Amino acid sequence: MDTIRHLVLALSCRDRPGIVHAVTGLLARTGGNVTESQQFGDAGTGLFFMRVQVETPATPAELDAGMAELEESFGMTWTLDEVGRPMRTLILASKEAHCLADLLFRARHGRLPIEVVGVLSNHPDLEPTARFHGVPFAHVSVDPADKAAAEAELLALVETERVEMVVLARYMQVLSNEVCNALQGRVLNIHHSFLPSFKGARPYAQAHDRGVKIIGATAHYVTADLDEGPIIEQDVERVDHADDVRELIGVGQDVERRVLARAVRWHAEHRVFVNGRRTVVFH
Repeated sequence: MDTIRHLVLALSCRDRPGIVHAVTGLLARTGGNVTESQQFGDAGTGLFFMRVQVETPATPAELDAGMAELEESFGMTWTLDEVGRPMRTLILASKEAHCLADLLFRARHGRLPIEVVGVLSNHPDLEPTARFHGVPFAHVSVDPADKAAAEAELLALVETERVEMVVLARYMQVLSNEVCNALQGRVLNIHHSFLPSFKGARPYAQAHDRGVKIIGATAHYVTADLDEGPIIEQDVERVDHADDVRELIGVGQDVERRVLARAVRWHAEHRVFVNGRRTVVFH
């Protein structure tokens, strides 16, 4: 009996007639049965995006060969992976534990398709959290006078652990342009969505002082433009005049961990496509 594989194909290219027919035709010729399919053509950028899950007796090598032909014909960028394969993930954090603990819990209990290969921090505070979940912890202090040394350790860890995704779970350091470029499309970040209104220290105190009524969070890809990378997910919660700063922080942390978890899941499931300064996300 043939082995049936459940694979996910994600692709993008210039929009033109015949793309869906060509892709589904390839899958049909190789004995595939499509179990999920989503597509989007952006009239603004002229790009086409498609994500297909298929049950097939074909090997990845056979589909690779077929997709190589389509790549040449349509100028496609594409990936092929096993549905649900845990993506090798490195989490960076500083002192706040809410996002890190949430990701580790979800990963440990099979609620996120990621394999956390380690936690790297510029402070030692979160080592007990990582150890509790059985995840290796590395403390790499960041000297402002020699930030390149710390980033060299980060890149070395990414290479040796074959890291596919890096998640900044409230990592309070700005990555250099060199690191952003080296890991382009593989680094996710989370921050409160007050920006750019309340920058710098104590943003929740600033927000409370201004009487904000909505608290939110934004998950996005990291680029050389600080906190301006393509947005993957956002969410908000309402607050009112009776909430003090501590309560606002608690609401904000809850939103942050939910938003980050959704962004991590969608990236690991190959549901997110960068479309210029924006993203296409197939939920």
